[in-house]
Amino acid sequence: MAMTCLNNRKNDSFILSTIDELVPSDHKVRELEEAIDWTFIYPLVRPLYSSFGRPSIDPVVLFKMLFINFTFGIHSMRRTCEEIKVNLAYRWFLGLSIDDEVPNYSTWSQNYIRRYGDSEIFDEIFNRIIEEAIAYDFVDLDTVFGDGTHRKANANSRKHENKVVEIVKK
Repeated sequence: MAMTCLNNRKNDSFILSTIDELVPSDHKVRELEEAIDWTFIYPLVRPLYSSFGRPSIDPVVLFKMLFINFTFGIHSMRRTCEEIKVNLAYRWFLGLSIDDEVPNYSTWSQNYIRRYGDSEIFDEIFNRIIEEAIAYDFVDLDTVFGDGTHRKANANSRKHENKVVEIVKK
């Protein structure tokens, strides 16, 4: 019997489908989209945005990115942005087409620092999202998990040096 080798197939096929059709109906992002009314964010953040300058990134997209980060256990916004680039379910959740550029991690962090750093609005939005997730039973309040992962510190025990410093009187 001859062996079949799939390495010679090209990955340039056309798919006649929508992102909505490619995201499974039982995916967590669909539950999140149904559970939370994200539109409440717009009136809260409107004073933080200007009508001048370059078009901004949708603030709902920025908060949904954060929620992807927490919900799916991704440990950095940089990694979250990389995951969004290749994950169609995340793109669907954010409302991004396959051609849309994913916001850069630094864009997210600079928005947080510059827009929300000196205001209570970020906490207000985040708390409301959590409240809606709890109301929809998306969050289990009966079980608490603690992470006891041991990590080796980035410390060099041989790098420590004892120095004698001469005190000079002025």
